[in-house]
Amino acid sequence: MTRLTQIATASALAMALASAASIAVAADPIKIGVAGPFTGGSSSMGVSMRDGVRLAIEEINKSGGVLGRPLLAVERDDEAKNERGVQIAQELINKEKVTATVGYINTGVALASQRFFQEAKIPVMNNVATGSVITKQFEKEPENYIFRNSAHDSIQAPMIVEEAITRRGFKKVAILADSTNYGQLGREDLEKALKGKGVTPVAVEKFNIKDVDMTAQLLKAKEAGAEAVLTYGIGPELAQIANGMTKLGWKVPMVGSWTLSMANYIDNAGPGGEGARMPQTFIQEPTNPKRQAFIISYLKTFNPKNARMDSPVSAAQGYDSVYLLAAAIKQANSTDGPKIKAALEDLKTPVEGVVTTYNKPFSKGDHDAITANIPVFGEVKGGKVVYAYPDDQKKASVVQMKK
Repeated sequence: MTRLTQIATASALAMALASAASIAVAADPIKIGVAGPFTGGSSSMGVSMRDGVRLAIEEINKSGGVLGRPLLAVERDDEAKNERGVQIAQELINKEKVTATVGYINTGVALASQRFFQEAKIPVMNNVATGSVITKQFEKEPENYIFRNSAHDSIQAPMIVEEAITRRGFKKVAILADSTNYGQLGREDLEKALKGKGVTPVAVEKFNIKDVDMTAQLLKAKEAGAEAVLTYGIGPELAQIANGMTKLGWKVPMVGSWTLSMANYIDNAGPGGEGARMPQTFIQEPTNPKRQAFIISYLKTFNPKNARMDSPVSAAQGYDSVYLLAAAIKQANSTDGPKIKAALEDLKTPVEGVVTTYNKPFSKGDHDAITANIPVFGEVKGGKVVYAYPDDQKKASVVQMKK
């Protein structure tokens, strides 16, 4: 081999290696943090959210990924504990170098954890937590990196009150709320909405996570003449409220936040849980082609018991959150946090989701994708959540979009 040939061969090899390295770099995955409770009392929400996220990522990757790169979920179980959420946030930022994070089921965990992403200028898409303050935690700062695609409590609480007071005509209502940030902030929203109707609750009672006996709280509500119980809590404790009513032989309607749709409420309450009503952004019925495809794919992939998602709302919102982020990354043509945030605040192309079609879902001053016209009332019937009102079911094929 001549000297010239050797040089040419070496040059060609170098170019090939450089090209291979370039392809390898281009194919590096885009890491998306996924934080939620995958064990414990909140797990039916967390696991359903995580599975919705997994399904979306699988679909996107099969279609070529984003910017020619696959998405990679970096999943962490926060156990619904604030301190664990803080630890995970720091790990996702400093060790895993995530581009963005989706999740947060529990309002308290979100409020404790998302400040680290705010400081790091990494977008967070809350896809389940509903505390009204979540997207406003940093609204006074020049840039806000916290977004959400779930129905916040300033939407849900007025809906609950409208259902109980106006639609169903109850004059005396009691509030039972858990002692977490979620429960107490929700209680405040309920009391504010009741005040707007000129109603004062006849009893306001608190309970703790893992409480199994609600007799004292229910007796106070009963003795005060409550005609309905308005709730803010999560599945296991909500089931104890229903079971406590059965034990006392006192049955009044339960109307509460969306968590009355959780599998561990429905299953643990059994017949005593029937009839409970709650706002829902998604009910597991194939009311349009997008929802039908999502339900079929979810059931085929995860094979849940009785062909019922443990938390359909969490699954659908988890799924949609990934598509919203993917659209922003694509539009930004970058994985840089500030550029993704700017893209989310001005998405040029509508994103077809399961819950809704997101057309300009966010702006610089509004980081909540869901407005009051989107949720409808669900009811526990026959061990699952169905539409509470036939008119809502009839109209469900028409996608309600943000106003």
